[in-house]
Amino acid sequence: MPRLCQTDGLTDDQGEILKAVRVFVEEKILPVATELEHADEYPQEIVDGLKELGIFGLMIPEEYDGLGESLLTYALCVEEIARGWMSVSGVINTHFIVAYMLMQHGTEEQKRKYLPRMATGEVRGAFSMSEPGLGSDVAAIKTKAVRDGDDYVIDGQKMWLTNGGTSTLVATLVKIDEGHADDVSVYKRMTTFLVEKEPGFGETAPGLTIPGKIDKMGYKGVDTTEMVLEGHRVSAEQVLGGEPGRGFYQMMDGVEVGRVNVAARACGIANRAFELAIAYAQQRETFGKPIAEHQAILFRLAEMATKVEASHAMMVKAARLKDKGQRNDVEAGMAKMLAAEYCNEVVQDSFRIHGGYGYSKEYEIERLYREAAFMLIGEGTSDIQKMIIGRALLKDYQLKG
Repeated sequence: MPRLCQTDGLTDDQGEILKAVRVFVEEKILPVATELEHADEYPQEIVDGLKELGIFGLMIPEEYDGLGESLLTYALCVEEIARGWMSVSGVINTHFIVAYMLMQHGTEEQKRKYLPRMATGEVRGAFSMSEPGLGSDVAAIKTKAVRDGDDYVIDGQKMWLTNGGTSTLVATLVKIDEGHADDVSVYKRMTTFLVEKEPGFGETAPGLTIPGKIDKMGYKGVDTTEMVLEGHRVSAEQVLGGEPGRGFYQMMDGVEVGRVNVAARACGIANRAFELAIAYAQQRETFGKPIAEHQAILFRLAEMATKVEASHAMMVKAARLKDKGQRNDVEAGMAKMLAAEYCNEVVQDSFRIHGGYGYSKEYEIERLYREAAFMLIGEGTSDIQKMIIGRALLKDYQLKG
């Protein structure tokens, strides 16, 4: 194993899982990632391989046919997968968030209905909170559900669904105004529905349309979509947890683990960018010697490696806190912010070390350069993380008297 991104205190089982994932990345992902990414082709064979490894059920408890592993194990696996190709880690991220929300907040009937099939990848999850007119301002949500007998009828438009086309179960945040006093907080008017649909594009369920893939700068291969709901009817049994009004808090719980995931992805990209840079720096010669022997390049490599290590350490801390059942909003925000910012800096430094070749699509760093940008906005921008961290710190360090 390489020197960077090592984690102390892992069990033998965790070590074996990570070893298997790393071998899979080396043999099945890295050789084809750039070609598939340039073609914007869905990595079906890779996804099938991840199913066989049990990655889709990694954190799902054994009683629901999963492997029952920790968030830390999952995050370390994501780090390895993102090192191979970040888009593949995106395929499993929102699936995992939905499974986590079911584990934490679902009724027993909902858990037994979905989790065993999610563990095998038969049911694929997507997570839908954002809308065209809002990003971080969740309070501005407009998609509404209206009660009609034993059902709800949903109307609205959702945005930025990762796995929007390939998923069959979408955890969807909507607003419900009925049954609330006028002074009730907007956050208590939100409900998460477990929306079922068929995979694909077009009308994938009555009143539910997935228009098509959004063309993106990077993060290709994985399908990112909108979702249009026009009179889509959902049974009241599909309310996550069985009780309306808890959707915002359920989603935020999911976002916390999602931020650990994005931090892990950023670590994986940064680690790969460093690997490419230090290899290239030993091969490329200028002024009669490898550029790695020039002090400017050597210093840059040292700074890159330090940033990779710092990001990894903060990601691991955030995951371990969540595994202990503790609140980790601050630590997850710190990990996500630092890892995302450092990821972009490390990738830029690797790009500079590659010189003109880094601008060529023949070199892997060109892909990483485009992928790194997504880390700055996925699961909340760096500015949002700073607000979360800052407000929490003011509470912790509030002056007495």
